[in-house]
Amino acid sequence: MQNPKPVCDSWFATQKISESLYRIHEHHYWEWNRANLWLIKGETQDLLIDTGLGVASLRQHIATLIDKPLLAIASHVHFDHAGGMHEFDNIAIHPSEAEALRQGDANAALCAPEYGWVLDEHFAELPYPGFAVTQYTFNAAQPTQLLQEGDILDLGSRAFEVLHLPGHSPGCIALYDRHSQELFSGDIVYDGELLDLLPGSDIPTYIATYERLQKLPVETVYPGHYHSFGKDRLQQLMADYLEAKRQPGCPSETSPLAESK
Repeated sequence: MQNPKPVCDSWFATQKISESLYRIHEHHYWEWNRANLWLIKGETQDLLIDTGLGVASLRQHIATLIDKPLLAIASHVHFDHAGGMHEFDNIAIHPSEAEALRQGDANAALCAPEYGWVLDEHFAELPYPGFAVTQYTFNAAQPTQLLQEGDILDLGSRAFEVLHLPGHSPGCIALYDRHSQELFSGDIVYDGELLDLLPGSDIPTYIATYERLQKLPVETVYPGHYHSFGKDRLQQLMADYLEAKRQPGCPSETSPLAESK
């Protein structure tokens, strides 16, 4: 008989990147689907980009780090990024995925059982006694703010511009600091195998998004998965993707998203 899995002491691990930036992740969960959750400390408010699976209390975990109003932002509605949104009072998402979050739509979140994305073997330790993947639920949450292309999130000490960059999913957004040229990219780009064949993914749209991103001055990328990287790696990742996915004769320069504002 297989030994039962241990229950972890702490579901989340926190890494302090700087005085104003923390990376949080669910370190007992499957590495290949483990999301980076970014806490950005501002002068007048704080931002939390993504909330993980929602199987343990992220709100409780970060309580000692929060000393001002907090806005929790879903880079997109997939369960590994938006599963914990329901815990927070002020939450934001792009309009095209807001209804899925309101409804707790397991299909849009990709955690319906038939997708096979939430599996027992993905949990090295359990978040709490009696946890079972068969009981996993993507909890509905009511957005208090809808984030559109070009919106500015002013933290007092710095400001972020919302970029709508679909392709991985219809409502993928990134946050961009034009002063520091930092990009919090969600699942739009990361240093690993990009998923562009999921329900809601669209390769031509992804191509247009990357053609747009190639023109954006970026020094550092803080992605939704794996490690952070710089501008040279960003350009290489995008060039490799475009080379692999562009079709001969594709009129990419006329794509409506290539120059979208």
